[in-house]
Amino acid sequence: MTKQFHGTVLSDDALDQLFNEARSYNDWLNKPISETQIHQIHDLLKMAPTSANMQPARFIWCTSDDAKSRLAKHAMDANKPKVTNAPACVIIGYDIDFHEHLPELFPHTDAKSWFDGDKAGRIDGARRNSALQGAYLMLAARAIGLDCGPMSGVDLDAVTSEFFADSPRVKADWICSIGYGDPESIFDRSPRPDFGKFNTII
Repeated sequence: MTKQFHGTVLSDDALDQLFNEARSYNDWLNKPISETQIHQIHDLLKMAPTSANMQPARFIWCTSDDAKSRLAKHAMDANKPKVTNAPACVIIGYDIDFHEHLPELFPHTDAKSWFDGDKAGRIDGARRNSALQGAYLMLAARAIGLDCGPMSGVDLDAVTSEFFADSPRVKADWICSIGYGDPESIFDRSPRPDFGKFNTII
């Protein structure tokens, strides 16, 4: 039976951990994360919504020194140590043929047929929904007590060729280091806009 959480508000401490006090870290404490924690992150993020449950994100968790070095060589110089010093750096990719899995993931209707023959539509859906899944990944990591360092300063074509060579339908989109952030690596938080600056209620 599905639990109902309508009307439940998280504690201030939980909201601080997920949002208000959470930061994007630039360096990492020498403290590993476990495969159990990696599985916990995935088990949380997969429960969040994607359109037609398409689940288009494909994640490669670079945890070995070799894998992180291979990834870092495609990053801009300022981002290289953000990759290699982290316990893990995740490549968030998207599968443009995600629809092949819809008979399993969305079994109550023939959703696969919605995307057959529409590669441009699949790319659009895959990119948007995999970006959502990457955001869910960050929230899941923070929810279990870890920190994140998202980055886009990488050669994505090179990362795709290096890490998704056996999956030509998968494209790298961005990367995110995960671990225990070094508080000395962050600076004062940049300003955040008031509601009225970018919001309209109609």
